[in-house]
Amino acid sequence: MKKPIPVLLFSLLLTSSCLKLDSNMYNTSDKIKEYKLDNYTGTQDFILDGNYAIPSSLVSIFDLSSQASDEKNSTTIKALYIGDISKIGSDTIILYCHGNKWHMDFYWQRAKLLAHTRGKNHYGVMMMDYRGYGLSEGKPTEYGMYADVDACMKWLKEKGLTNNRLVIYGFSLGTASATELTANPGALIPSKLILEAPFASTSVLVQDASQLNMPSDYFTDVKVDNAEEIKKVSQPFLWLHGTADLFLNYKTHGEVVYNQYKGSYQEKFMVDGADHGEVPQKMGFEKYLEVVGSFIIKK
Repeated sequence: MKKPIPVLLFSLLLTSSCLKLDSNMYNTSDKIKEYKLDNYTGTQDFILDGNYAIPSSLVSIFDLSSQASDEKNSTTIKALYIGDISKIGSDTIILYCHGNKWHMDFYWQRAKLLAHTRGKNHYGVMMMDYRGYGLSEGKPTEYGMYADVDACMKWLKEKGLTNNRLVIYGFSLGTASATELTANPGALIPSKLILEAPFASTSVLVQDASQLNMPSDYFTDVKVDNAEEIKKVSQPFLWLHGTADLFLNYKTHGEVVYNQYKGSYQEKFMVDGADHGEVPQKMGFEKYLEVVGSFIIKK
């Protein structure tokens, strides 16, 4: 049985911005009854203007069945695809793994922006709500989250996608799935890995938050270690991070992951003055798309 956390220490931990991701690793608090996408009026990191509009005919929301290897039953999750589904067999696809907050409506602007990489709908973009998020069933777990992302890979493979045309992009919490499924592939092997504001590990999250060298399992059962898993990644790797990220400090998190990479090619783009979630707009949307697009086509 875990020892109780002293009241004073517990209070100090709760005031730390970094521990928000650890003590509330899965933030599903914004409950919805339907996905509204462009009509969503909740808080968002940014809102794109009409130049980035996507025709409704190229936006599909559907159910997928997700099941981890140790689970007896499957879980129904919601996924979204931007693009012509009939062309997946010949397209390059960006599989977007979102952060710990809320649901796909909150990340819709990000997915829509990525759908303009190298031109509008030049690439397909897919994202999902992890189990327990948005309208996905179930309860969030680390291995359930990996299974949810792999369920998207299975669907893409069924539609004809091959390994050399899958790019996986993880933001914040989503960097865990993106790194894990690149290091230990599921239904498909990603050809390239993009991480925006990655965290090094749950251990570093706890140490950053408490400023004490205490084991991460004192506070959480999640054992994510991106800095260790990245060592297994051989595919080209792009790291994006804001220098003013108060949620996941780039020196104790992203830089550690970047420096542990042993693969064939890596790039980084540091965004001056960008806090957590501000990378695309602080870069400027055109520059952001240029950096992402150039990395994807680099041989």
